[in-house]
Amino acid sequence: MANITDPIADLFARLKNGLSRQHKTITVPASSLKKAILDVLVAEGYLLGVSESADKRGHKQFDIELKYYQGKPVITSLSRISKPGRREYTQAVNIPMVSNGLGVTLISTSKGVVSDTKARELNVGGEVIGQVF
Repeated sequence: MANITDPIADLFARLKNGLSRQHKTITVPASSLKKAILDVLVAEGYLLGVSESADKRGHKQFDIELKYYQGKPVITSLSRISKPGRREYTQAVNIPMVSNGLGVTLISTSKGVVSDTKARELNVGGEVIGQVF
């Protein structure tokens, strides 16, 4: 397996590709940060579910059930904000909204990875991982 510089960008790319090809499920290599991001996406209703399995060599991976509504992907836009070369951080009062609250901003806080609304509720800022709409 190739060494991936930005595993979150890789996760987002795999999600986009799977949705564009109308796949029911996709698999991605497992990590705790990816699990936290996927859990938020499931809680916000962008994915049906996530389960853990192992590939042929015994490496852990996540099987992600993609969600569609009337044959169209629920996720229309998925973008990475903070990148390895340029990290983006925000305070609780400056958390960006996506499409007037219709989308979700994913934020890595001291309380874990949370959605923008949960971060405002907890009054915590952190690293802006990406945005989903």
